[in-house]
Amino acid sequence: MLEALRAQRDELDGILAGLDDDRWATPTPRCPGWTVSDVVLHLAQTDEAAVASAQGRFMSFVSAAGGGQGPQDVDEAAAMLVAAERGGSVEQLYSRWRDGAEVQLASLAEGDLSRRVTWVAGEMAARTLATTRLTECWIHTGDIADAVGVNLEPTDRLWHIARLAWRTLPYAFARAGRSLEGSVAVVLTAPDETTWEFRDGDALTTITGRAEDFCLVAGRRVAPSVTSLVGEGPDADAVLELVRTFA
Repeated sequence: MLEALRAQRDELDGILAGLDDDRWATPTPRCPGWTVSDVVLHLAQTDEAAVASAQGRFMSFVSAAGGGQGPQDVDEAAAMLVAAERGGSVEQLYSRWRDGAEVQLASLAEGDLSRRVTWVAGEMAARTLATTRLTECWIHTGDIADAVGVNLEPTDRLWHIARLAWRTLPYAFARAGRSLEGSVAVVLTAPDETTWEFRDGDALTTITGRAEDFCLVAGRRVAPSVTSLVGEGPDADAVLELVRTFA
């Protein structure tokens, strides 16, 4: 898991290292209102939050960051934090993100990945937190690559992201005030054309398609209707509507 997180961080670093100041100011269509710099700032901020979580001080970190008046919506909170800190130099931001990503990896690796930590959606295993950090870095790497015209090839790191999206379907449904009629199987074509299958016993609903499409839909980057994804069963439409990889 941590090797995958490092590899994803390295992929993003490879893009950022080749950008001049003007390209850091490029708008990111997938994140309306944000530039490349804003996206990197958001990653730096959330990496720092993950460090606080791994070190058992997440709630005090959140309180300090929000001044005790944290907004109710996660997206609103992210926008507020970026707005509060944007405008610094590219060099400082780049160093902050790179250094913070290293500290995040070290903090997660310091203890057993099965230990419980606090995060936005509540308590979870440190391994799950690492997966959410991989997922967020992958999503925003795509956002930045799209903005600056870099083509990325899908990798087997998507396995972790797809599994997270599948495992958290009950959370996604509960967040929307809905419930699953039964278990869901997800059968995906991996980047190397092998098959990844996620299921718990017999499933009433099955989602099939390409792994990258499933991860992009779960990351709210594309609509299911323009992907290879197909669903069968009573929850098929709802799964494709509600699946998500973030709080």
